[in-house]
Amino acid sequence: MVDFKKGGKHSDVCPRTLLKRVVEQGNEMGITLFGAAEFEFFLFNETPKSIRDKNYKNLENFIPGMFGYSLIRNSVHADFYKELLELCETMDMPIEGLHTETGPGVIEAALYYGDILTAADNAVLFKTFTKVLCEQKSLMATFMAKWSNKYPGQSGHLHISAQDKNGKSIFYDKNKKDTISDEMRWFIGGQQKLMPQILAMISPTCNSYTRLIPGFGAPTQATWGVDNRTCALRAIIGNAKSQRVEYRVSAADINPYIALSAAAGSGLWGIRNKIEPTEPIVGNAYEKKLPSEFGFPKNLGVAADRLKNSKEAREIFGEIFIDHYSMTRQWEENEQLKAITDWQLIRYFEII
Repeated sequence: MVDFKKGGKHSDVCPRTLLKRVVEQGNEMGITLFGAAEFEFFLFNETPKSIRDKNYKNLENFIPGMFGYSLIRNSVHADFYKELLELCETMDMPIEGLHTETGPGVIEAALYYGDILTAADNAVLFKTFTKVLCEQKSLMATFMAKWSNKYPGQSGHLHISAQDKNGKSIFYDKNKKDTISDEMRWFIGGQQKLMPQILAMISPTCNSYTRLIPGFGAPTQATWGVDNRTCALRAIIGNAKSQRVEYRVSAADINPYIALSAAAGSGLWGIRNKIEPTEPIVGNAYEKKLPSEFGFPKNLGVAADRLKNSKEAREIFGEIFIDHYSMTRQWEENEQLKAITDWQLIRYFEII
């Protein structure tokens, strides 16, 4: 990858350079960050022309029905899976797991982990060249957070682990409860505390917020738990090699550089400031109510304002980046406000 020149007028707002600065923050603390992304995406038997001719309606799914983790669907379409796996292997961004998810035509791919900058590079390349391969085969892939109100959204979960300068996990401590070290607990504490402030970096589109509503399998507040998939943050317990944090609020629409910067930068901030998280949630996190400070902004405009006004975000990511990025997200929200949606026409055309 080629970056903007360090110190140049564009480098402060470059997403990849932002992540490199977070990596440097870790290095200054004696910490090396590792990461991986997993993406859900929907496939359609459509082309760029056909979706426009249809005005993005009545699209034909790649496969019908709900066949999550299906051996039948995977086997029937083994040629496509083989091509995608081989493409990713050739491009040095190998896939660890590839399978159908719940929904017509939805597939989930988990990429292999690596140092966090390489993980972000691979995530960007994966999203781009999955779409390229699909279009070559007269298919369309979408990584929207939510393309239909009939189905849950498409996740883009991020996994982060950390090692000291000797290559030892800083998250694992066999003498602590659940083997969660102090550093891992503080890392989670920083992520949890800042998640509502920096959500615009993780949920970057107006569409992102249609996923973060009750009843659709995505978190609506900054919760955490031990191996609890209903939480926004999942502490994955294993051994010194596998112990990590899964950042589950993120969707498939992320910019991987910015989202990993947010997830890792807030965690490092937590370690530096020894931020304690709430008690881990046991059971269904969707049924729990945390204090209001842990609630999420309801739309991109509110999220952009909270990011802009966050002194912690400015400390971690820099004044120039926060000013620039929050402005771009507010612009995006304002563009949406100009739209006359189908819902508005159906709701108001006749009765108002």
